Amino acid sequence: MQHLTALDQQFLNNPLSAWATAAGIAAGVGLVLYIVKHFLGLRLNTLAARTTTQIDDVVADLLTRTRYYFILALSIRAGSVALSLSDSAHDVLQKLVGVIVLLQVARWGNGLISFWLKRWSRQRDGDGSSSSTINAVGVLARGVFWAIVILLALRNVLDYDITTLVTGLGISGIAIALAVQNILGDLFAALSIVLDKPFDVGDTIAVDTFTGTVEHIGLKTTRVRSVTGEQVIFGNSDLLKSRVRNLKRMVERRSLFSIGVTYDTPPDTVARIPAMVREIITSTPNTRFERAHFARFLDSSLEFEIVYHITSSDYAVYVETQQAVNLGLLRRFNSEQIQFAFPTQKVIHVGDVPRGGADTLLPARGEVSAG
Repeated sequence: MQHLTALDQQFLNNPLSAWATAAGIAAGVGLVLYIVKHFLGLRLNTLAARTTTQIDDVVADLLTRTRYYFILALSIRAGSVALSLSDSAHDVLQKLVGVIVLLQVARWGNGLISFWLKRWSRQRDGDGSSSSTINAVGVLARGVFWAIVILLALRNVLDYDITTLVTGLGISGIAIALAVQNILGDLFAALSIVLDKPFDVGDTIAVDTFTGTVEHIGLKTTRVRSVTGEQVIFGNSDLLKSRVRNLKRMVERRSLFSIGVTYDTPPDTVARIPAMVREIITSTPNTRFERAHFARFLDSSLEFEIVYHITSSDYAVYVETQQAVNLGLLRRFNSEQIQFAFPTQKVIHVGDVPRGGADTLLPARGEVSAG
C-alpha cells in the first residue's frame, strides 16, 4: 500500500505512475528507432554494396544522417502523451520538437541533394569542367531548400506571419532577376548544356564559321580552341541559340565528288566507268559505296557524279581513304587509256586568210572541246 501511495504522489502536476508510463513509452519508442537506425542501416549498407539500384543507397544514406537528438526528441514527444501538461509547457515542448524535426529534415534534404549531385557527377564521367556548374546547381538547390525550411520554421514553430516576408522576397527576387538577366540567362544555359549534353569537353564542334575543340564549359561562357589556334569564347545563351554541329559524334563521313572525261571517250567505255568506280571504292578499306552515274554534259567534259561514305568519323582516316580512292581511279583510268578532261578551247577558222593579213581574218567560230 505504501508503494502504491508513493506512485500516486504528484510531481509537476502528474503522479509518479504517469511519469513512469511516460518514461516507458519514451524508452520503447527510442529503442525501436535506435534499432531501425542501427541494424536496418547496416543491413541496407550491405545490400546497397551488392545491388545496382539507387533506392537502397538513398535510404541507407538517410538512416546514416539520422541524428540521435532527433530520436530523443521523438521519444520525449511520444512519452509526453501520458502526461498532463500545462498549455505553456505543451507549447514549449511542441516548438522544441518542431525545431529538432526541421533540423533533421534539413539534414535529410542536404543528403538527398548531395546524393543527386554525386550521381550526376558520376554520369558526367569525371568531367572537370562541368564540376563548377554542378557545384553551382548544388548551392542553388541548397539555398532554395534552406529558405523553405526557414520559412516553415517561422510559420509553424514560431507562429510568425510570413506573408509580408514572402511578398518582399518575391519583389526583391524580380528586381534582382531583371538586373542580372543576362548572367542568369548564361547560367541557365550552362545548366541546359550540362543536362542535355549537346556537346562535352573534348568534342569538336562547328558554330557558324568557327570550328574547334571544346576546352571548358563554365557558368557563363564556353571556351573553344579553334582549328586555327586561337581560343574562341562563346556566351552560353548565345551558343545555344546557334546551330551547333558536333563533329565528334559523326558516325561516318560522306564524300561527294565529280570527275570528267574527254568527249572523244567511246560510249561503251563511258558506260563501263560507273562499274570501275564502284569496284575501286568497294575494294578500299573503310568505305561504303553509294552511287556513281554519268550525270551531265559540260562544256569540256562528260561529268560523272560519285558518292561514297567513309565508315569512320576520324578525319585522318577520311583523308587517307579519300587519297586511296583517288589514286585507284587515276591508275585504273591510265590503264584503260581514259583521259581526264580539263578546260580547253579549239578555234576553227573558216575560209582562206585574206590578202590583208592576220589583222583582217574572217570571223572565227569557237568550239570548246577536249584536246
